[in-house]
Amino acid sequence: MFQNPKYFHRSTRFRASVAAVVMVALGACNDRDPLAPDAQPTSGAELGSAPEIATTPAIGPEFSTRFAGGIAMGTFSLPTSWFGSRYNGVSRTISPSYVLSELSSIRSRGGKIILNMAGSPNYYTDAAGNFSLTKWKQRVDRFRGVNLGSYISDGTIIGHYLIDEPNDPTNWNGRQVSASTVDEMARYSKQLWSGMPTIVRTEPGYFSSSPRYVDAAWAQYLYRRGNVSDYIRKQVSDAQHRGLALVVGLNVLKGGNPNGSQMSGTEVKSWGSTLLSSSYPCAFISWNYSSSYLNQNSIEDAMSYLRNKAQSRSTKSCRS
Repeated sequence: MFQNPKYFHRSTRFRASVAAVVMVALGACNDRDPLAPDAQPTSGAELGSAPEIATTPAIGPEFSTRFAGGIAMGTFSLPTSWFGSRYNGVSRTISPSYVLSELSSIRSRGGKIILNMAGSPNYYTDAAGNFSLTKWKQRVDRFRGVNLGSYISDGTIIGHYLIDEPNDPTNWNGRQVSASTVDEMARYSKQLWSGMPTIVRTEPGYFSSSPRYVDAAWAQYLYRRGNVSDYIRKQVSDAQHRGLALVVGLNVLKGGNPNGSQMSGTEVKSWGSTLLSSSYPCAFISWNYSSSYLNQNSIEDAMSYLRNKAQSRSTKSCRS
């Protein structure tokens, strides 16, 4: 059972002094980025529940020696073969049968992953499209028999991706998933893996107060959000006041100027650099992997520049 006292005293968690940061994202109706888990390729087939074993003990991150330092930088759905000098971070869905082999490969390449265990919302909504906490827990339960301990303790697993945009009612049959429900999801995760940070892809302002079990929110920038410096200042301030860590990134495929366009190399470099000028974010993961987009020379140059900035940062956990 989870017994870490820090989650009963969220008000003591945040540090008052931090450089302005972070980016943006997710939130309004019709703003939805199509990056829900079903838009991401999974690694391996979706299989049934695994047998239950003892839960992972709470262990502090010991960051993998293969990791080059700084904070993880990459995209959603990035194939493991892309890990190397330019990318070392990903958010992805992997089935229980393949997760250990995939984690081993990611670790060997100096990478880190935000792991989505529940997969597509199709698996945890009812026929009408309402969110089902019971079904979500059943999806997560498939990983009970998988020993993730070493990957949690060395930081290969950045955190558990709980849910995408609970704030957007258009995703859930016209009703938001409540902040209290999301915190219950995080509590359930910590009951199983107390040392693994819990991450929600929604801006920190979604929470009206400090959640007890959620560790990190997510801010993803796109041009429509306005001035990037102003935006990240607000996002990091909101995160700090709620005692949350913050993942940041860019919507490179649909967040450029004009609205809805792909970001240019200049935009990726400029906006990403502004986000990374803050010491607050714990990871920089952008939406979404596209080989044709990422293989453009201007994008390769911009991403390499951002990787250098991310690597120059102090390594930190996404645990709040």
